[in-house]
Amino acid sequence: MAQQINFGSTPAEREEAFISLYKKVFPSAAKYVSKMGGSFDDAKDVFQDALVIFYERTAKAAITLQTNEKAYLLGIVKNLWAAKFRENTLYTPLDMQDDMMEEEESQPSQNKLMHLLETAGQKCMEILKAFYYDNLPANTIAALFGYSGIHSATVQKYKCMEKVRETIKEKSLAYEDFVE
Repeated sequence: MAQQINFGSTPAEREEAFISLYKKVFPSAAKYVSKMGGSFDDAKDVFQDALVIFYERTAKAAITLQTNEKAYLLGIVKNLWAAKFRENTLYTPLDMQDDMMEEEESQPSQNKLMHLLETAGQKCMEILKAFYYDNLPANTIAALFGYSGIHSATVQKYKCMEKVRETIKEKSLAYEDFVE
């Protein structure tokens, strides 16, 4: 299904073609950018860049599309968003690096966390370690600790977590209490 794109020869025809494309494709592009963590303004920026690229490729080079124009334009949007996302993750402004280093320095103290977990009891520590640290499946944990089934193991894990939560509530602890 090859399709030749025609933007017209007059400015009014080109404007009409752009408006038509905008109405037809922008909602899908905005939905994609939003789903990928972008804002509405990001979607507008990326879509406008995609329209320019689309226009340059189709009008000046007179290419023939093998898909419909919506799919082609969305493909450009996805590639532009991926490039922008890669760029944003590769380069962190220097002023933000200081903030990131401060966050890394204020990690929870393992000693304080271990002490808190110890208040729940040795068996609870072992169960929580099996679930969260060792990432063992529930059926393995049930067999390992002698529970009758997966449900019993997950209920016991829940009870252990509740013991830890209650200790935190009783002592009115906050995140800052665990940071050295």
